[in-house]
Amino acid sequence: MVSSEYERRIADRFATFDQDGNGYIDREDFSAAAKALLAEFGTAARSDKGQALYLGAEAFWQGMAGIADRDGDQRINRDEFVNGAVKRLRDNRDRFAEIARPFLHAALAVAGTDGDGRTTVEDTVRVLRVLGASEEVAAAAAAALDSDADGRVGEAEVVSAFARYFTVPE
Repeated sequence: MVSSEYERRIADRFATFDQDGNGYIDREDFSAAAKALLAEFGTAARSDKGQALYLGAEAFWQGMAGIADRDGDQRINRDEFVNGAVKRLRDNRDRFAEIARPFLHAALAVAGTDGDGRTTVEDTVRVLRVLGASEEVAAAAAAALDSDADGRVGEAEVVSAFARYFTVPE
């Protein structure tokens, strides 16, 4: 049986993915996240970075759907998310990280300005805000991601933190 605290934490994570709040995670939620990030950073959808972000969002959706969409209806409800994706991945952070990596890599490229796969803490806050985090949570998370205090956040830190956040222990 899943504990109520675990359920609450998983519900928070589900809401992060359900960008439109319709009670399901679907391809459109991933596309909406990509579109919002491109708008935030003034990046054209048809640019190389824009296309990479949309491809990363699609890969993320496909990975998530392959694990959690148990009934094959091309959407993931809360129960499927809790019982499928999170439970199956919670002991395998690396698997979850690999599903998310293409999207996260592309998001960092959109947010970054110098092409080194890293972005500033401030721009990391912007990314997190666009993806639905509150200002306080986004600021704290971005600061924590800057483990060497150089004002920059890289892919390794982001992917690892993302996997930890979404593969919460029961």
